[in-house]
Amino acid sequence: MDFGFTREQEMLKKETQRFCKKELSLDYVQWMDENVDFPPDELWQKFNDLGAFRMNVPTEYGGDSVSMVDGMLLYEEICKASTSVALAIGTTIGFGTRFIAELGSTSQKEELLPKICEGKLRFCMALTEPGGGTDILGAVQTCAEEKEDRWVLNGEKVFITGAHVADYFITICRTDPDNKPSKSLSTFLVPANAKGISITRIPKISCHHCDSVGISFNNVEIPKENILGTRGNGWFEMLTVLNPERIGVAMMGVGLIAAAYEYAFDYARKRQAFGGPISRFQSLQHYLADMYINLENSRNITYKSAWLCDNGQPYHMEATMAKVIAADGALHATIKGAEILGGYGICNEYPMQRFLRDAFQLQFSPISNEMSRNMIMQFQGFPKSWP
Repeated sequence: MDFGFTREQEMLKKETQRFCKKELSLDYVQWMDENVDFPPDELWQKFNDLGAFRMNVPTEYGGDSVSMVDGMLLYEEICKASTSVALAIGTTIGFGTRFIAELGSTSQKEELLPKICEGKLRFCMALTEPGGGTDILGAVQTCAEEKEDRWVLNGEKVFITGAHVADYFITICRTDPDNKPSKSLSTFLVPANAKGISITRIPKISCHHCDSVGISFNNVEIPKENILGTRGNGWFEMLTVLNPERIGVAMMGVGLIAAAYEYAFDYARKRQAFGGPISRFQSLQHYLADMYINLENSRNITYKSAWLCDNGQPYHMEATMAKVIAADGALHATIKGAEILGGYGICNEYPMQRFLRDAFQLQFSPISNEMSRNMIMQFQGFPKSWP
């Protein structure tokens, strides 16, 4: 059992650390948090120069086809610097590349994957609806009706990350309502400029520089060949994307814990009160110790999930556990971090309030911690605990 990284992986990690230190400083991330709803184009291009968008693209289409572990090494540093930026690039890397590479036709792969490698396309996944997020099979009401040479889409999606700047929506629709729910969903590639699409901003307290928006589809017509995968099999095909997504979201939690811990640790050493540094107070040491324990545990199980994915082993249980542990750990770290900073913990001038706001989003996205726990016990053989 080897928990170490290779020399090449350590170099990748250090290169990404240098990149984030230069391009994602605390001041710049704070500026984005206050002024933009998506990372600026020049920052997107810098990530392209870093090689972020070609990481998991197959080599035959110009990509690097890196392992999940290698991808998470790069992603961890980005998550630590900014949850919003991690979300922004993650929607294209995690949804666009994966859906096209695994479900796209040969022509779709040849047309779109090289452009993703070059940072020329942005994607989002339009799944969640007003009726629910975790309850995919019951909540999806957006329908796609087949008409001669086209599909016609009608319905609404909500909390769709980065849809307002995307070139394509990976959209989950109900195509066969007469079949049982698990056999009624299909996946479509929808151009963002298609007639009949409207976008509505959803103001929220978290991840300010990567907006989540609402999408309305009003008789949106797309070519018949824009279906991805097999009609009616969207639920099962989607799982190949949702499980890796949980690894990525878990890494966001890891990044938040690391950021909050390091900032609070440094503050506790420097802050003077009652004649000395507050780091000498036992209660604060316990806060920091628990943060560090959670960081180690969440990081280990997240990389284990990535390793299992790379080695073709089942990892749905580990990925779900990683998401829960990292999300819980992030909320704990940011709450206790804010307490260590005292009044400064909720001041906009300091990053801890941003860490805390972002940590709240992980509690229910992309799946709530409560439902994750239900699923973990279902994986263990217990009866299904929801209708």
